Amino acid sequence: MALDNRGSAMSAIPEAYWEMIAPLIERARVLLEDGESLLPIAFVGSPEKRTIGTVVLSTADGDVQGKSVEQVRRAAYREDADFVFTIMEAWGLPPDKVGKYQAILDRYGSIEASPYAVDLVSFALETRDGSWVAQVQVQPKGISKRKKTFGEPRFRLFPESGGGFAQLLPQRVERSDGGGAMH
Repeated sequence: MALDNRGSAMSAIPEAYWEMIAPLIERARVLLEDGESLLPIAFVGSPEKRTIGTVVLSTADGDVQGKSVEQVRRAAYREDADFVFTIMEAWGLPPDKVGKYQAILDRYGSIEASPYAVDLVSFALETRDGSWVAQVQVQPKGISKRKKTFGEPRFRLFPESGGGFAQLLPQRVERSDGGGAMH
């Protein structure tokens, strides 16, 4: 089995999910290439039902994780979602500066304020089978200062996800009649 941008052969994003998120990744690329910014957004959906709902993540207070997490969880519950897929622009460090993360924060106050900041697009897919994450560096498109693009994201499987923006799907429990119920 050949490797592709969905992950290694052992940890590839299942095809049903990939078919749902691949057009979303391409749309994000087109927006950047057209000179637009990406709004932080979550998509909640179900490959089985072929449905996708959207939640624009609030960054007004600088805390995407607070109110936005609850909004995504409510939308996932309403949609009876099997996945949550988030796309957001982020700042990171180049590989040679990652080990100096804390020193850079201490000196500049944030990654964004440092001269080492790298513009990224961050993708995260949470499913009942695990979570896949990818970050791709944003590059200028041609000579334009406004238009940007990014390469193909390479997703990595994280069997156990944690942190404030994780475990967004509603728990499913088996009913005594054998059907599934949401909690």
